[in-house]
Amino acid sequence: QVQLVESGGGLVQAGGSLRLSCAASGRPFSNYAMGWFRQAPGKEREFVAAIGWSSGSTNYADSVKGRFTISRDNAKLTVYLQMNSLKPEDTAVYYCARGGFRTISGPYDYWGQGTQVTVSS
Repeated sequence: QVQLVESGGGLVQAGGSLRLSCAASGRPFSNYAMGWFRQAPGKEREFVAAIGWSSGSTNYADSVKGRFTISRDNAKLTVYLQMNSLKPEDTAVYYCARGGFRTISGPYDYWGQGTQVTVSS
């Protein structure tokens, strides 16, 4: 079965940067879109970013445009989320997910366990 493992979260001051990684195993990787989501305390899970199966198309939530960058390395079976200019409102548990087969987004069917990102003011 597909396994997704996130890493790279931590505590950072406002204005700082973090890079999250999501390592995949157990299925073909390159033919699937991948996405990042986050969930803050007391809030519903929200979409953050997605990258298409060919890596030629990306999509971002308005709240992170210009600050976050999603990328993938198919040879390493890994998707990344580079987060710059972090704000306290970015504090959340971040999850990676497998998207659609040869799409640029969903549907999302497998999810990682999440990694905590905390941004202090």
